[in-house]
Amino acid sequence: MNDLRLFETDRLILSGWREDQLDDLLALHGDPRVARYLDADGRPWSLEKAEARLAVWRDNFAQHRMGKLRLVRKSDGVFIGRAGFGLFGDKGEPEIGYALLPAYHGQGYATEAASGLRDWIFRETDWDYFLGFADVRNSASLAVLARIGMEKTHVGILDNQECQFHILRKTAA
Repeated sequence: MNDLRLFETDRLILSGWREDQLDDLLALHGDPRVARYLDADGRPWSLEKAEARLAVWRDNFAQHRMGKLRLVRKSDGVFIGRAGFGLFGDKGEPEIGYALLPAYHGQGYATEAASGLRDWIFRETDWDYFLGFADVRNSASLAVLARIGMEKTHVGILDNQECQFHILRKTAA
C-alpha cells in the first residue's frame, strides 16, 4: 500500500506504520511513564514485543485500514505517539486506544486524535459502535474517553488490570 495516511485532523496526521519506524514505537512504549498503564506488568516494551505489535498493526492497516496508527504533528512532522482501533476479543470489535510521548501530554492531542477516529469509523466503515477501556488509575485516558462521548459500561479485569470499559454507538455520536 503506497499511501499510509488515513486522515488528518487540525494538528495531526494519522497513518499506518512502516517497518523502519520501529525506533519511534520503542521510544514510545519503552518509556516507563507510557508503559505503566498499558500492560498488566507496567513494564516498558522489549524490542521483540515492539516488533510483534508493529507487525500486527501493519497487518490490521493493510487488511482493514484500521489499527493503532502513527501520530505525527502536521506543523513540523514530529512523531508524538499512536492512536487508533485495535480488534478486541473473539468478535474482533473495534477498540479505540492511544498513547503519547510524555512531552506531548496535556496538549489536547489525544482528544483530537480520538475525536477524529470516532468520526472516521462512523463515516468510513460499517461499524455502528466501538469500545474503549483504560486502567481505572489512568484518569487522563478516562477523561479522553468521556470527552469524545463514550458511555461507561462496567469495570472488569483485562490482563490482570482493573479497567473501566466504555462504548460509543453511532446514534450517540
